[in-house]
Amino acid sequence: MIPLRRAAAQIVVLAKEPLPGKVKTRLTPPFTPQEAARLAAASLEDTLAAVAAVRVRRRVLAFDGPPGACSPDGFVVIPQRGGPLDERLAAAFEDAYRRCPLPVVVIGMDTPQVTADLLAEAVAALRTGDAVYGPAADGGFWLLGLRRPDPALVLGVPMSRPTTGDTQLRRLRQAGLQVAVMPELTDVDCFQDTIRVAAEAPRSRFAAALAGMNLVPGRRARRRS
Repeated sequence: MIPLRRAAAQIVVLAKEPLPGKVKTRLTPPFTPQEAARLAAASLEDTLAAVAAVRVRRRVLAFDGPPGACSPDGFVVIPQRGGPLDERLAAAFEDAYRRCPLPVVVIGMDTPQVTADLLAEAVAALRTGDAVYGPAADGGFWLLGLRRPDPALVLGVPMSRPTTGDTQLRRLRQAGLQVAVMPELTDVDCFQDTIRVAAEAPRSRFAAALAGMNLVPGRRARRRS
């Protein structure tokens, strides 16, 4: 049997160490910081598993945390650089491409419902196109890929706003890039997002973590009253 060829591309996961008080702070309340961190850890595991199932030349984890805190098999781990998200995103593109000059697809850790098929579709879009963009339901974006990364395409885009995605997409098109648009996904930012995403991916680690918390709206408030 002839082995399937790996796509000449790389996928970068931009992630934070899932520590209480550091990640998913908008989930508290109703979740405790410890529960929010467990959900973040599960989301990261689901994301890494989806990326690991895609046949690409290189997989990278751009990690905000101490060396050795997260070392998934099959991934090169690099530190995040920069302050605001636009700087860290631009640095992830730049660092990955400098080490390995192949097209780069960057995804965060907030969409545990992502599948290997969706990621493979994004990678395939860069064979002929210049960029690939995945819009998020909150107005941001869950994925961004560039065949020839340029930090100027990302730096200065206001992040975490309802207009972030539109601004980023407009930046790409104004640069004359041919952009493929992926299906919209929901980022996990608030309580209702956790319910929606778990329903979309019922067999995910994220859904299992959420189910284990047995959190029904109002129940915790009644317990504490």
